[in-house]
Amino acid sequence: MDYNEIEFLDESSDDFPQVLAGDPFGLIAIGGNLKITTLLKAYRKGLFPWFEEWSPIMWYSPPCRCIISNGNFKTSKSLKQKINQTLFSVTADRDFANVVNQCASVGREDQTGTWIDERMASAYTLLHKAGYAHSIEVWSDGELAGGLYGVSLGKAFFGESMFHHKRDASKVALYYLCSWLDSLGFDFVDAQIPTEHLLTLGGIKIKRDDYLKLLHQAMAYPDFTGSWTKAFNRYHDK
Repeated sequence: MDYNEIEFLDESSDDFPQVLAGDPFGLIAIGGNLKITTLLKAYRKGLFPWFEEWSPIMWYSPPCRCIISNGNFKTSKSLKQKINQTLFSVTADRDFANVVNQCASVGREDQTGTWIDERMASAYTLLHKAGYAHSIEVWSDGELAGGLYGVSLGKAFFGESMFHHKRDASKVALYYLCSWLDSLGFDFVDAQIPTEHLLTLGGIKIKRDDYLKLLHQAMAYPDFTGSWTKAFNRYHDK
């Protein structure tokens, strides 16, 4: 890794470099802060924070991105059956803090530790209170069975993390998120790093240049910072 190509930011800085700089894996800058204004500026430029508990803040814009475009979420036959059987109930912004906590604590294959440390949890809680970060919760018998959270700007939703305690609960969360955002005319859900799991759900790989063009178009629209709970309930109750 050539650190000469990576910008180092002081704690008060949000002066991000052009995202085409950085290393081949997409690390663009190190340092800075997780203030609301800094995070919003980063997302609008195609960056997101991703780092270990022990490391400084790191800002990424990967050369290959994964997005789910409007109307392209893939629903398997088994997932359709679970949705039609109403095995789960789904809400928006009902328990944001718990969703973030579960995303941080639920173990995943081939992963030790978490990138959602106290700094991240605190930052996104503030972002949620400011009307930009949101959660989708999936419930079973009154218990939180799965969910996801992310950031909404313009006509794009930037997915940060999801979890499940019951099989397919996170898929149900993503299905309802995509379906609702499609109805609102959102352009895409940014799933950040491509995985085989996301690709089976309708995610596609796109080059960073193409992603930045789509991002620029999506950011031309006003942010939806109203009540997600009320808007989601109106859509869900139709």
